[in-house]
Amino acid sequence: MQAWQPAAGYRAGVDAVLLAAAVPARPGDTALELGAGAGVASLCLATRVPGLSVTAVERDPAYAALARRNSAENGAGLELVEADLTTLPESVKARRFTHVLFNPPYFDRTRGSASPDEAREVAMGEETPMATWVDVAARRIAPLGWLTVIHRAERLPELLAAMVTRGGFGGPTVLPLAGRVGRPASRVLVQARKGGRAEARLLAPLVLHRGPAHERDGEDYTDELRAILRRGTSLDRLL
Repeated sequence: MQAWQPAAGYRAGVDAVLLAAAVPARPGDTALELGAGAGVASLCLATRVPGLSVTAVERDPAYAALARRNSAENGAGLELVEADLTTLPESVKARRFTHVLFNPPYFDRTRGSASPDEAREVAMGEETPMATWVDVAARRIAPLGWLTVIHRAERLPELLAAMVTRGGFGGPTVLPLAGRVGRPASRVLVQARKGGRAEARLLAPLVLHRGPAHERDGEDYTDELRAILRRGTSLDRLL
């Protein structure tokens, strides 16, 4: 699979691939990605699970156009919807999906400094509150369907609170993502089932790179991550 991305501005990377790998989808299921960008996560998910129907929502016309191109050139058959997640068209609001996934903007624009790259700031800077993302997702998920999210570790309390108070989700599973052994997790994958009754689970971290530090040029991903990135395997820890 190959994907076009902007020459400048936000570009999807490992996070989008991990998000797709974590969704417990099966052939015949339906999936909705909110804030799909250039469609990388949706493409990875559709490629991994043949027979899955994937709808990708993206509000930015330029990114939506890239997502359409990527879907066509990879034969993914994505349904692209150009809309803001807060004003979804009736064609989406009338449906319920087995899975909803999203990788929301990581940074709260009211905190810290702005990025010098305006396009990147638009993509990475948060405008819609976390609770709204979860609320919209919950409304689109079928009973006992799944929500899968990747976000920064410091936003975990906010995300979990929204899932419990706004989404009606059962006990979530949290997978910390650490750059190297012994380092704190910088991001988390969180998954929960709508109306589920499972207890919350905190898993051992997924370590992305081998060794305590980057020592030479070239790829140093762990074997588990390489299997996900290069062979399209699922993230079995969450499934």
